[in-house]
Amino acid sequence: MKRLTSTAVALALAGCATTQQAASPTTADTIAPARLAEHIRVLASDEFQGRGPATAGEEQTVAYIAEQFRAAGLEPGGPDGSWFQEVPLHQYDIVGQPELSLTVAKRRQALTQGEQVAVRASMRNVDRVDIADAPLVFLGYGIKAPERNWDDFEGQDLRGKVGIVLVNDPDFETAPGDFGGKAMTYYGRWTYKYEEAARQGLAGLLIVHETAPASYGWATVKNSNTNTMFDIVRSNPAEVHPLLEGWLQRDVAVELLRAAGHDFEALKRQAQSREFRPVPLGDARFSAAFAVKRETIRSKNVLGRLRGSTRSEETVLYGGHWDHLGVGAPDAQGDRIYNGAVDNATGVAALIEIARAFARGTRPERSVVFAAWTVEEKGLLGSEYYAANPVYPLQTTAAGFNIDALEPHGPARDVLVIGYGQSELEGRLERLLAAGGRVVARDAHPEAGYFFRSDHFPMAKRGVPMLYVDSGMDLLSGGTAAAEAASAAYRKDRYHQPADEFDAATWNLEGMAQDATVLYRLGLELASSRDWPNYHPGSEFRPVRDASASSRQ
Repeated sequence: MKRLTSTAVALALAGCATTQQAASPTTADTIAPARLAEHIRVLASDEFQGRGPATAGEEQTVAYIAEQFRAAGLEPGGPDGSWFQEVPLHQYDIVGQPELSLTVAKRRQALTQGEQVAVRASMRNVDRVDIADAPLVFLGYGIKAPERNWDDFEGQDLRGKVGIVLVNDPDFETAPGDFGGKAMTYYGRWTYKYEEAARQGLAGLLIVHETAPASYGWATVKNSNTNTMFDIVRSNPAEVHPLLEGWLQRDVAVELLRAAGHDFEALKRQAQSREFRPVPLGDARFSAAFAVKRETIRSKNVLGRLRGSTRSEETVLYGGHWDHLGVGAPDAQGDRIYNGAVDNATGVAALIEIARAFARGTRPERSVVFAAWTVEEKGLLGSEYYAANPVYPLQTTAAGFNIDALEPHGPARDVLVIGYGQSELEGRLERLLAAGGRVVARDAHPEAGYFFRSDHFPMAKRGVPMLYVDSGMDLLSGGTAAAEAASAAYRKDRYHQPADEFDAATWNLEGMAQDATVLYRLGLELASSRDWPNYHPGSEFRPVRDASASSRQ
């Protein structure tokens, strides 16, 4: 891997400017692939150490983004004239190797962290986790949804016990049922399952990993859960975190259930019905012992703003996360730096260049804010903090656009909308694309729950119309088959792994530039109008938006 020195970074950016002057098209609002490439190359270089929050990599990253926002023509958008919104966080690390084991029929089996189980550092503000022979209970999908007449916990006192649950929704492998079919609901997200476990009084919760319903392999689980954990500062973390949170390999779960006298697939079928009730696993027990190092830190969202010409109090928001996984466990080649080139140096590059397009064009009436969020990889924490402590009121934020992990596989005939069917922004996008002979594509894998997994979601659940788009899947070169193959290969071999690196030899950023230009034009249209887009009737976010209607003219 090529390591960039600070001098090389400066030279690369100087070279980028030269390339842009030579290659820039005559259309003033078109974004150039060359500039995107340079930003991605810099941000995903080894020098930035995987852009881990609360590391030297963060300091380099946020300084770089702020400087690029300034150079693009923005003013500082944070509190008190700063480029930054400080985000107070608690940071948690397991000290040494945790002692983890299962006991069934008086036979104890030690579990290896990262291989058979992936246990997270406890976020309950404790110095140690000591769970000794806690009874195990199978809890189906770990869902309590009164509006669907569904309760996987009914009839059990779960205090002090460790639950085992399935990932995703009960409908994932069945015909459409109580959860609306294959598309994941929020009940299918692992974040919800841990929160509900805390509400139920469980000592711990283990989610059984299966690649298809999780939508990613075990390597992603391991790399995302066995290193440093973060959370926003909470007065009572026990409300949302059980003492122990973790994942269990499917094969380990199958053998555990077999030894306890149950069949994994048979229990799964039972769990897909609202008649399911908790299944205690006899004498099966789980134990965990490890120390937790915890400290309070401050990370940073980077905020830049283009002040509106006449209605500056109204906002159009663009966002994408700057963080990745930092330095972690080595891969087979010994690489320990999780560079995060696609995820999400691509999104930050697009933010910077969309900001440049706005600043060099006619000033819109509304203000436009550009946010590079921190700590997305540990639970959307930077955007959650902003949504809970907005610098610009959410009630008068006309709309927002989320940019996360754009594909470097060339131009496409379509643009993918994640969570299609939510808001009126989709119709605006369709009209804009149609003028260029392109179309909107709906997410082909709604079961993966991507709508709940990126930084637009904290704003969406507070009523701000948010559009989450991704690269199209009908490539001009190779069509949908090529796109599906490339996406599958990325999820398998590079997503949340050290191999997610910039590759100048194989990447084609023409499509990325094309999509960033579309997002710029869509935002400019909104920022130059008096329109207030809304969620469609029937969306769970429509009532929240409607409740703040009096704040908007």
